[in-house]
Amino acid sequence: MDSPETVKRPTRRRKLYELEVVRVLTFACVIGVHVVSHTAQGSAPIVGSLILLHFTREVFFALTGFVLTLSYLRKPKPMREFWPRRFLLVGVPYLVWSLIYCIISAIGKPFDLWQFLQHYFWASLTGTAYYHMYFLLVTMQIYLLFPLLVWLVKATRRWHWLLVSLSFALQLTISAFDQYKPGSMHWINLFSNVINYQAFIIAGAVGAYHSTAVLQWVRVHRRLIAVITPIAAALTIGAYLLQLSWGYSVYAASTAYQPAVLVWSAVVAVALLAIGAWWVDRRPEDPHRTLDYLSDRSFGVFLAHPLVLWLLLLVAGGLLNSWPPLVSTIVAYPIVALGALGIADVARRSILSLPLAGRPRSTRRKNIP
Repeated sequence: MDSPETVKRPTRRRKLYELEVVRVLTFACVIGVHVVSHTAQGSAPIVGSLILLHFTREVFFALTGFVLTLSYLRKPKPMREFWPRRFLLVGVPYLVWSLIYCIISAIGKPFDLWQFLQHYFWASLTGTAYYHMYFLLVTMQIYLLFPLLVWLVKATRRWHWLLVSLSFALQLTISAFDQYKPGSMHWINLFSNVINYQAFIIAGAVGAYHSTAVLQWVRVHRRLIAVITPIAAALTIGAYLLQLSWGYSVYAASTAYQPAVLVWSAVVAVALLAIGAWWVDRRPEDPHRTLDYLSDRSFGVFLAHPLVLWLLLLVAGGLLNSWPPLVSTIVAYPIVALGALGIADVARRSILSLPLAGRPRSTRRKNIP
Protein backbone atom coordinates (compact mmCIF):
# COMPACT_ATOMS: atom_id res chain seq x y z
CA MET A 1 0.00 0.00 0.00
CA ASP A 2 1.17 3.51 -0.71
CA SER A 3 1.98 5.79 2.18
CA PRO A 4 0.20 9.08 2.88
CA GLU A 5 3.29 10.85 1.63
CA THR A 6 2.85 9.10 -1.69
CA VAL A 7 -0.77 10.17 -1.84
CA LYS A 8 -0.03 13.77 -0.95
CA ARG A 9 2.55 14.23 -3.65
CA PRO A 10 0.82 15.53 -6.80
CA THR A 11 1.05 13.29 -9.81
CA ARG A 12 2.16 14.51 -13.22
CA ARG A 13 -1.27 13.82 -14.71
CA ARG A 14 -3.57 16.81 -14.35
CA LYS A 15 -6.38 14.64 -13.09
CA LEU A 16 -7.33 10.99 -12.82
CA TYR A 17 -9.36 10.33 -15.94
CA GLU A 18 -10.19 6.89 -14.58
CA LEU A 19 -12.50 8.65 -12.14
CA GLU A 20 -14.03 10.80 -14.87
CA VAL A 21 -15.04 7.64 -16.75
CA VAL A 22 -16.68 6.33 -13.57
CA ARG A 23 -18.50 9.65 -13.11
CA VAL A 24 -19.86 9.79 -16.67
CA LEU A 25 -20.97 6.14 -16.74
CA THR A 26 -22.62 6.42 -13.33
CA PHE A 27 -24.66 9.47 -14.33
CA ALA A 28 -25.62 7.76 -17.59
CA CYS A 29 -27.00 4.87 -15.56
CA VAL A 30 -28.84 7.26 -13.21
CA ILE A 31 -30.73 8.52 -16.25
CA GLY A 32 -31.38 4.91 -17.22
CA VAL A 33 -32.94 4.14 -13.83
CA HIS A 34 -35.35 7.04 -14.06
CA VAL A 35 -36.27 6.51 -17.70
CA VAL A 36 -37.00 2.83 -17.12
CA SER A 37 -39.06 3.50 -14.00
CA HIS A 38 -41.25 6.01 -15.89
CA THR A 39 -41.60 4.34 -19.30
CA ALA A 40 -41.65 0.60 -18.57
CA GLN A 41 -44.09 0.38 -15.68
CA GLY A 42 -46.10 -2.30 -17.45
CA SER A 43 -43.15 -4.63 -17.99
CA ALA A 44 -42.11 -6.72 -15.00
CA PRO A 45 -38.86 -7.95 -16.64
CA ILE A 46 -37.72 -4.42 -17.54
CA VAL A 47 -38.66 -2.98 -14.14
CA GLY A 48 -36.94 -5.93 -12.50
CA SER A 49 -33.78 -5.13 -14.41
CA LEU A 50 -33.55 -1.95 -12.34
CA ILE A 51 -31.92 -4.03 -9.62
CA LEU A 52 -28.79 -4.07 -11.80
CA LEU A 53 -28.88 -0.29 -12.26
CA HIS A 54 -29.45 0.62 -8.64
CA PHE A 55 -25.72 0.64 -7.96
CA THR A 56 -25.69 4.31 -8.93
CA ARG A 57 -26.30 5.65 -5.43
CA GLU A 58 -23.49 3.74 -3.80
CA VAL A 59 -21.00 4.33 -6.61
CA PHE A 60 -21.85 8.04 -6.65
CA PHE A 61 -21.08 8.40 -2.95
CA ALA A 62 -17.98 6.22 -3.15
CA LEU A 63 -16.74 8.47 -5.94
CA THR A 64 -17.54 11.54 -3.84
CA GLY A 65 -15.54 10.17 -0.91
CA PHE A 66 -12.65 9.26 -3.21
CA VAL A 67 -12.45 12.61 -5.01
CA LEU A 68 -12.83 14.75 -1.89
CA THR A 69 -10.24 12.81 0.08
CA LEU A 70 -7.72 12.58 -2.74
CA SER A 71 -7.98 16.32 -3.38
CA TYR A 72 -7.49 17.05 0.30
CA LEU A 73 -4.52 14.71 0.71
CA ARG A 74 -2.81 16.22 -2.31
CA LYS A 75 -3.48 19.81 -1.27
CA PRO A 76 -4.88 20.17 2.26
CA LYS A 77 -7.11 23.18 2.86
CA PRO A 78 -8.54 24.54 6.09
CA MET A 79 -12.26 23.97 6.43
CA ARG A 80 -12.87 27.72 6.34
CA GLU A 81 -11.81 27.51 2.66
CA PHE A 82 -13.20 24.05 1.90
CA TRP A 83 -16.74 24.54 3.17
CA PRO A 84 -17.65 27.86 1.51
CA ARG A 85 -16.58 26.70 -1.94
CA ARG A 86 -18.15 23.25 -1.70
CA PHE A 87 -21.44 24.46 -0.28
CA LEU A 88 -21.60 27.22 -2.89
CA LEU A 89 -21.14 24.82 -5.81
CA VAL A 90 -23.74 22.34 -4.54
CA GLY A 91 -25.95 24.37 -2.22
CA VAL A 92 -26.93 27.03 -4.76
CA PRO A 93 -27.97 24.52 -7.49
CA TYR A 94 -29.71 22.48 -4.82
CA LEU A 95 -31.91 25.39 -3.76
CA VAL A 96 -32.56 26.58 -7.33
CA TRP A 97 -33.46 23.16 -8.71
CA SER A 98 -35.52 22.33 -5.63
CA LEU A 99 -37.55 25.45 -6.44
CA ILE A 100 -37.89 24.42 -10.10
CA TYR A 101 -39.10 20.94 -9.19
CA CYS A 102 -41.48 22.25 -6.54
CA ILE A 103 -42.98 24.50 -9.21
CA ILE A 104 -43.51 21.73 -11.75
CA SER A 105 -44.95 19.50 -9.02
CA ALA A 106 -47.50 22.22 -8.27
CA ILE A 107 -48.67 22.57 -11.88
CA GLY A 108 -52.29 21.56 -12.28
CA LYS A 109 -53.05 21.88 -8.55
CA PRO A 110 -54.80 24.70 -6.68
CA PHE A 111 -52.10 27.23 -5.82
CA ASP A 112 -51.62 28.65 -2.34
CA LEU A 113 -48.47 30.72 -1.85
CA TRP A 114 -48.09 29.96 1.84
CA GLN A 115 -48.51 26.22 1.33
CA PHE A 116 -46.09 26.34 -1.58
CA LEU A 117 -43.45 28.12 0.49
CA GLN A 118 -43.91 25.60 3.30
CA HIS A 119 -43.55 22.75 0.83
CA TYR A 120 -40.43 24.31 -0.68
CA PHE A 121 -38.87 24.85 2.74
CA TRP A 122 -39.55 21.29 3.85
CA ALA A 123 -38.47 19.79 0.52
CA SER A 124 -35.21 21.75 0.66
CA LEU A 125 -34.63 20.60 4.22
CA THR A 126 -35.25 16.92 3.45
CA GLY A 127 -34.12 16.55 -0.17
CA THR A 128 -37.60 15.60 -1.36
CA ALA A 129 -38.33 18.29 -3.95
CA TYR A 130 -37.92 15.56 -6.58
CA TYR A 131 -36.77 11.98 -6.61
CA HIS A 132 -33.09 12.72 -7.29
CA MET A 133 -32.48 15.74 -5.07
CA TYR A 134 -31.50 13.70 -2.01
CA PHE A 135 -28.21 12.97 -3.82
CA LEU A 136 -27.27 16.60 -3.28
CA LEU A 137 -28.52 16.66 0.30
CA VAL A 138 -26.35 13.66 1.21
CA THR A 139 -23.42 15.23 -0.64
CA MET A 140 -23.70 18.35 1.51
CA GLN A 141 -23.92 16.18 4.62
CA ILE A 142 -20.67 14.55 3.50
CA TYR A 143 -19.11 18.00 3.17
CA LEU A 144 -20.21 18.86 6.69
CA LEU A 145 -18.75 15.63 8.09
CA PHE A 146 -15.64 15.68 5.92
CA PRO A 147 -13.21 16.67 8.73
CA LEU A 148 -14.40 13.61 10.65
CA LEU A 149 -13.95 11.42 7.56
CA VAL A 150 -10.38 12.62 7.03
CA TRP A 151 -9.58 12.12 10.70
CA LEU A 152 -11.05 8.59 10.62
CA VAL A 153 -9.05 7.57 7.55
CA LYS A 154 -5.82 8.90 9.01
CA ALA A 155 -6.42 7.51 12.50
CA THR A 156 -7.07 3.99 11.17
CA ARG A 157 -4.30 3.98 8.57
CA ARG A 158 -3.01 0.64 9.87
CA TRP A 159 -6.46 -0.98 9.95
CA HIS A 160 -8.16 0.17 6.78
CA TRP A 161 -9.33 -3.31 5.83
CA LEU A 162 -10.96 -3.66 9.24
CA LEU A 163 -12.54 -0.21 8.96
CA VAL A 164 -14.06 -0.93 5.55
CA SER A 165 -15.20 -4.42 6.59
CA LEU A 166 -16.94 -3.19 9.74
CA SER A 167 -18.61 -0.27 7.97
CA PHE A 168 -19.80 -2.56 5.17
CA ALA A 169 -21.15 -5.08 7.70
CA LEU A 170 -23.04 -2.25 9.41
CA GLN A 171 -24.52 -1.08 6.13
CA LEU A 172 -25.54 -4.61 5.16
CA THR A 173 -27.27 -5.00 8.51
CA ILE A 174 -29.16 -1.72 8.19
CA SER A 175 -30.23 -2.53 4.63
CA ALA A 176 -31.40 -6.01 5.66
CA PHE A 177 -33.67 -4.53 8.32
CA ASP A 178 -34.86 -1.90 5.85
CA GLN A 179 -35.72 -4.53 3.23
CA TYR A 180 -37.08 -7.36 5.36
CA LYS A 181 -38.38 -5.43 8.41
CA PRO A 182 -39.79 -2.28 6.75
CA GLY A 183 -40.06 0.71 9.04
CA SER A 184 -37.80 -0.71 11.74
CA MET A 185 -34.84 1.53 10.88
CA HIS A 186 -36.51 4.80 9.89
CA TRP A 187 -35.20 6.47 13.04
CA ILE A 188 -31.66 6.14 11.76
CA ASN A 189 -32.26 8.83 9.11
CA LEU A 190 -33.77 11.43 11.43
CA PHE A 191 -30.59 13.50 11.40
CA SER A 192 -28.56 12.32 8.43
CA ASN A 193 -28.94 10.14 5.33
CA VAL A 194 -25.18 9.60 5.30
CA ILE A 195 -25.55 6.54 7.53
CA ASN A 196 -27.25 4.64 4.71
CA TYR A 197 -24.20 5.14 2.50
CA GLN A 198 -21.38 5.39 5.03
CA ALA A 199 -19.64 2.19 3.91
CA PHE A 200 -19.19 3.43 0.35
CA ILE A 201 -18.19 6.92 1.47
CA ILE A 202 -15.56 5.43 3.77
CA ALA A 203 -14.43 2.94 1.12
CA GLY A 204 -14.01 5.79 -1.35
CA ALA A 205 -11.96 7.79 1.15
CA VAL A 206 -9.78 4.78 1.97
CA GLY A 207 -9.37 4.11 -1.75
CA ALA A 208 -8.12 7.66 -2.20
CA TYR A 209 -5.59 7.15 0.61
CA HIS A 210 -4.25 4.16 -1.34
CA SER A 211 -5.06 5.51 -4.81
CA THR A 212 -1.86 4.34 -6.51
CA ALA A 213 -2.26 0.80 -5.20
CA VAL A 214 -5.98 0.69 -6.02
CA LEU A 215 -5.49 1.80 -9.62
CA GLN A 216 -2.61 -0.63 -10.03
CA TRP A 217 -4.73 -3.46 -8.63
CA VAL A 218 -7.62 -2.94 -11.06
CA ARG A 219 -5.14 -2.86 -13.94
CA VAL A 220 -3.44 -6.09 -12.89
CA HIS A 221 -6.70 -7.93 -12.17
CA ARG A 222 -8.82 -6.92 -15.17
CA ARG A 223 -9.55 -10.51 -16.16
CA LEU A 224 -10.58 -11.44 -12.63
CA ILE A 225 -12.90 -8.43 -12.49
CA ALA A 226 -14.33 -9.36 -15.90
CA VAL A 227 -15.16 -12.83 -14.57
CA ILE A 228 -16.54 -11.78 -11.18
CA THR A 229 -18.81 -9.02 -12.51
CA PRO A 230 -21.21 -11.20 -14.58
CA ILE A 231 -21.26 -13.78 -11.79
CA ALA A 232 -22.25 -11.06 -9.33
CA ALA A 233 -24.91 -9.85 -11.78
CA ALA A 234 -26.36 -13.37 -12.02
CA LEU A 235 -26.42 -13.71 -8.22
CA THR A 236 -28.13 -10.33 -7.90
CA ILE A 237 -30.82 -11.36 -10.38
CA GLY A 238 -31.11 -14.61 -8.42
CA ALA A 239 -31.77 -12.61 -5.24
CA TYR A 240 -34.46 -10.67 -7.11
CA LEU A 241 -36.16 -13.85 -8.33
CA LEU A 242 -35.95 -15.40 -4.87
CA GLN A 243 -37.73 -12.42 -3.35
CA LEU A 244 -40.42 -12.67 -6.02
CA SER A 245 -40.95 -16.29 -4.95
CA TRP A 246 -41.38 -15.05 -1.37
CA GLY A 247 -44.27 -12.86 -2.50
CA TYR A 248 -42.48 -9.54 -2.90
CA SER A 249 -43.76 -7.28 -5.67
CA VAL A 250 -41.57 -6.48 -8.67
CA TYR A 251 -40.80 -3.05 -7.23
CA ALA A 252 -40.10 -4.31 -3.71
CA ALA A 253 -37.83 -7.09 -4.97
CA SER A 254 -35.81 -4.68 -7.11
CA THR A 255 -35.62 -1.82 -4.61
CA ALA A 256 -32.38 0.13 -4.41
CA TYR A 257 -31.53 -0.33 -0.74
CA GLN A 258 -31.16 -4.03 0.02
CA PRO A 259 -28.18 -6.31 0.81
CA ALA A 260 -27.97 -7.85 -2.66
CA VAL A 261 -27.74 -4.42 -4.29
CA LEU A 262 -25.04 -3.29 -1.85
CA VAL A 263 -22.83 -6.26 -2.71
CA TRP A 264 -23.52 -5.74 -6.42
CA SER A 265 -22.68 -2.05 -6.08
CA ALA A 266 -19.28 -2.85 -4.59
CA VAL A 267 -18.51 -5.12 -7.54
CA VAL A 268 -19.71 -2.53 -10.06
CA ALA A 269 -17.63 0.21 -8.43
CA VAL A 270 -14.49 -1.86 -9.00
CA ALA A 271 -15.61 -2.82 -12.51
CA LEU A 272 -16.24 0.80 -13.52
CA LEU A 273 -12.84 1.81 -12.18
CA ALA A 274 -11.29 -0.99 -14.22
CA ILE A 275 -13.12 0.28 -17.31
CA GLY A 276 -11.78 3.75 -16.57
CA ALA A 277 -8.24 2.44 -16.28
CA TRP A 278 -8.66 0.51 -19.53
CA TRP A 279 -9.91 3.66 -21.27
CA VAL A 280 -6.96 5.71 -20.07
CA ASP A 281 -4.44 3.00 -20.97
CA ARG A 282 -5.81 2.79 -24.52
CA ARG A 283 -5.06 6.47 -25.18
CA PRO A 284 -2.45 7.67 -22.66
CA GLU A 285 -1.37 10.66 -24.77
CA ASP A 286 -4.82 11.81 -25.90
CA PRO A 287 -6.25 15.03 -24.42
CA HIS A 288 -9.59 13.30 -23.61
CA ARG A 289 -11.56 16.33 -24.77
CA THR A 290 -14.86 14.48 -25.10
CA LEU A 291 -14.46 12.96 -21.65
CA ASP A 292 -13.58 16.37 -20.22
CA TYR A 293 -16.68 17.83 -21.85
CA LEU A 294 -19.04 15.11 -20.59
CA SER A 295 -17.57 15.19 -17.11
CA ASP A 296 -17.87 18.97 -16.97
CA ARG A 297 -21.55 18.81 -17.94
CA SER A 298 -22.41 15.69 -15.91
CA PHE A 299 -23.65 17.51 -12.81
CA GLY A 300 -25.87 19.76 -14.89
CA VAL A 301 -27.18 16.72 -16.77
CA PHE A 302 -27.97 15.04 -13.48
CA LEU A 303 -29.85 18.09 -12.24
CA ALA A 304 -31.84 18.64 -15.45
CA HIS A 305 -32.70 15.16 -16.70
CA PRO A 306 -35.88 14.69 -14.60
CA LEU A 307 -37.17 17.98 -15.99
CA VAL A 308 -36.62 16.74 -19.55
CA LEU A 309 -38.25 13.41 -18.69
CA TRP A 310 -41.23 15.24 -17.15
CA LEU A 311 -41.61 17.37 -20.28
CA LEU A 312 -41.33 14.32 -22.54
CA LEU A 313 -44.05 12.47 -20.64
CA LEU A 314 -46.21 15.60 -20.58
CA VAL A 315 -45.98 16.05 -24.34
CA ALA A 316 -45.71 12.48 -25.60
CA GLY A 317 -46.67 10.29 -22.65
CA GLY A 318 -49.74 8.93 -24.40
CA LEU A 319 -47.73 7.96 -27.45
CA LEU A 320 -45.02 6.30 -25.39
CA ASN A 321 -47.60 4.36 -23.39
CA SER A 322 -49.09 3.01 -26.62
CA TRP A 323 -45.79 1.38 -27.53
CA PRO A 324 -44.24 -1.75 -26.04
CA PRO A 325 -42.36 -0.77 -22.84
CA LEU A 326 -38.98 -1.76 -24.26
CA VAL A 327 -39.50 0.44 -27.32
CA SER A 328 -40.66 3.36 -25.17
CA THR A 329 -37.56 3.07 -23.00
CA ILE A 330 -35.19 2.84 -25.94
CA VAL A 331 -36.75 5.89 -27.59
CA ALA A 332 -37.01 7.95 -24.41
CA TYR A 333 -33.48 7.44 -23.12
CA PRO A 334 -31.54 9.35 -25.82
CA ILE A 335 -34.15 12.12 -25.84
CA VAL A 336 -33.79 12.62 -22.10
CA ALA A 337 -30.01 12.28 -22.07
CA LEU A 338 -29.42 14.63 -25.00
CA GLY A 339 -32.05 17.09 -23.79
CA ALA A 340 -30.42 17.28 -20.37
CA LEU A 341 -26.99 17.62 -21.98
CA GLY A 342 -28.32 20.51 -24.05
CA ILE A 343 -29.63 22.29 -20.96
CA ALA A 344 -26.35 21.72 -19.13
CA ASP A 345 -24.32 22.96 -22.08
CA VAL A 346 -26.34 26.15 -22.46
CA ALA A 347 -26.19 26.73 -18.72
CA ARG A 348 -22.41 26.31 -18.63
CA ARG A 349 -22.04 29.12 -21.18
CA SER A 350 -24.45 31.50 -19.44
CA ILE A 351 -24.51 33.62 -16.32
CA LEU A 352 -26.75 30.90 -14.85
CA SER A 353 -23.95 28.33 -14.90
CA LEU A 354 -23.53 28.25 -11.12
CA PRO A 355 -27.21 27.90 -10.13
CA LEU A 356 -28.12 25.52 -12.97
CA ALA A 357 -24.93 23.49 -13.48
CA GLY A 358 -23.00 23.89 -10.25
CA ARG A 359 -19.92 25.38 -11.89
CA PRO A 360 -18.63 28.88 -12.61
CA ARG A 361 -19.46 30.12 -16.11
CA SER A 362 -17.33 28.65 -18.89
CA THR A 363 -16.91 30.18 -22.34
CA ARG A 364 -13.75 28.35 -23.34
CA ARG A 365 -14.02 26.69 -26.72
CA LYS A 366 -11.77 23.87 -25.59
CA ASN A 367 -14.76 22.51 -23.68
CA ILE A 368 -16.39 21.69 -27.01
CA PRO A 369 -15.44 18.16 -28.14
